[in-house]
Amino acid sequence: MFEEEIFKKSIIDYDKCLKYGFVKEQDIYIYKKDILNNEFQVIITITNNIIKGKIIEKELNEEYFNYRIENQIGEFVNNIRDEYKKILLDIKDKCTKSNTFIYPQTNRINNWIKDTFSNNPEFLWDDDKNAVYRHDKTKKWYGIIMEINKNKLTKENKLVEVMNVKLPPDLINDLLKKEGFYKAYHMNKKYWISFILDDSIKDQELEELINISFTLTK
Repeated sequence: MFEEEIFKKSIIDYDKCLKYGFVKEQDIYIYKKDILNNEFQVIITITNNIIKGKIIEKELNEEYFNYRIENQIGEFVNNIRDEYKKILLDIKDKCTKSNTFIYPQTNRINNWIKDTFSNNPEFLWDDDKNAVYRHDKTKKWYGIIMEINKNKLTKENKLVEVMNVKLPPDLINDLLKKEGFYKAYHMNKKYWISFILDDSIKDQELEELINISFTLTK
């Protein structure tokens, strides 16, 4: 989904949306723009920070879907796809502000780490999906945030943000008996543990664990 990928780390500024040209109808913000010699119309809607879009073929008054199909690669459909993405990117640029991460809890934890340890996330793998937190004196990692498929931890198939922290083995064994904690992804499972930053565990508990991890890396 173009919308989900482009806006996944964005927060909508609704005042900017109205200035941009969106019209508010009850709780829905709607933007319309004709493209390709006015033969098609793009309709973007925003509700509760969720952006959806569709393209209408005006002569037939029917929704056009081919631009969403990956194996449709002709010049015509590519032009429509490019025009649609251009509109989405312009809305992102002019009507949103960016978050560091996707999930609200991930951003809250990131801000807590900044306030508590004066550490910013380091994106080491040339992307904006995976970051580490490094002890400022020893330079050892005490936290890792990654965007992975949940099926790496459970049977569910969807993208999630997880955090790994370093803990004593006995504490890890106790936590693994609780819901929401998993054997560490991509790290030594004896000394690290994973949890998903989807508000299934309270911030305070996670902050306590991160504090222990920070202490262990002194």
